[in-house]
Amino acid sequence: MQETTLTVNGKTHTVDVDPATPLLYVLRNDLGLRGPRFGCGLAQCGTCTVLMDGRPIRSCILPVSRTRGEITTLEGLPEDGKLHPVQQAWIEEQVPQCGFCQNGQILTAAALLSNSPNPSDEEIRRGMNPILCRCMTYYRIQSAVKRAATAMAGTSGEEDR
Repeated sequence: MQETTLTVNGKTHTVDVDPATPLLYVLRNDLGLRGPRFGCGLAQCGTCTVLMDGRPIRSCILPVSRTRGEITTLEGLPEDGKLHPVQQAWIEEQVPQCGFCQNGQILTAAALLSNSPNPSDEEIRRGMNPILCRCMTYYRIQSAVKRAATAMAGTSGEEDR
């Protein structure tokens, strides 16, 4: 066991765990966060996605000893008590069916929009490709990303629909 300090959702936490413990287990078991989920355990499905310094990473395979910078989970995405524009778009577009992949989808979309504020359909498909959706709501996901981009740009977007 080794003490490790993590910054998660703007708060500093010190945990005493084996350095090889996957970040996902620390987030869920030690910090009690429920956004990131265990899916495949092989970094293939994306349900365990978190943001590390704004970049999506698979927390199921990342040893806690290799974490650096700010970790953001789904719980840390809202700002000032308001839903993040991606979360709001997800609700408005009625994206989730089973909801299993939503953590990875939402965090990946937030990272995509922070790097590409006005992505094309192809950029959205390419950027969201690593996250698997069992329910096949990919068209709704694409619509939600477009809606969030419009909201983040501060325009109504109705003229684009």
